[in-house]
Amino acid sequence: MFDESLLKDKVILITGGGTGLGRAMGEKFLTLGAKLAITSRREEVLVKAAAEMGHDGKEVFYHSCDVRDAQQVADMVAAVEDHYGRIDVLINNAAGNFASPTENLSPRAVDAVLNIVLHGTFYTTLEVGKRWIEQGRGGTMLNIVTSYASTGSGFVVPSAAAKAGVLALTRSLAVEWARYGIRQVAIAPGLFPTDGAWSRLAPTPELSEKLLNRVPLGRVGEKDELANLAAYLISDFAAYINGEVITIDGGEWLQGAGQFNDLLEVTDEQWVTLAEMTRKGKS
Repeated sequence: MFDESLLKDKVILITGGGTGLGRAMGEKFLTLGAKLAITSRREEVLVKAAAEMGHDGKEVFYHSCDVRDAQQVADMVAAVEDHYGRIDVLINNAAGNFASPTENLSPRAVDAVLNIVLHGTFYTTLEVGKRWIEQGRGGTMLNIVTSYASTGSGFVVPSAAAKAGVLALTRSLAVEWARYGIRQVAIAPGLFPTDGAWSRLAPTPELSEKLLNRVPLGRVGEKDELANLAAYLISDFAAYINGEVITIDGGEWLQGAGQFNDLLEVTDEQWVTLAEMTRKGKS
């Protein structure tokens, strides 16, 4: 689909870049000539990912970081700049989510999602953005939101609130920071199963089938489909796209707002079982 030099020599930083959609995007960017920096909390995951991705002359730098900690974010961004000399693209991909009746949530559970998704994205955006402004260089920021960031969704309320905040951040900075040559774009994925997220959101075959039946195209998304979209949006060919959010969900949101609203049918007893399965999947 793309020329191999589409992202040649672009230095791309991906949060949550060692697994799932973050890694899929990183692998695509590498095939298109990019230089990659990946970060996440677990260094052992980064070491493995960097070793597997960085072959045939592909360059992958890693630095562990908890995006919930602003100082760790600052140290991580500084380390990437020290290694490559600059950052051209920031991909805010790190996230956390699980399904639960909202009345069952503790403040700690709420913070677990908001601190990663909203605060982590804000901290990383601020750190990279301030550096670009001080350096007099432009850049592109791509935020991964969700198809229910605009509509809301029951049973994933902390995620919906946090992603809505990221969506507002994208559109706000698209106006404010455009004068510095900083461009903002976002992708709102529908169902793209990954090992970590899927075990917490759809731990049973029945729930997986229910979610799949909501998609008019009748299937989940392929990682490469999202990676192709991301590669275009951060490329120079998308230079006039600013503040836009592209939904890639097989038409799901058009069929009904809120991916998890149908969980109203889950009984209290089933929620207890699902909570136990979620905890096992997380561990």
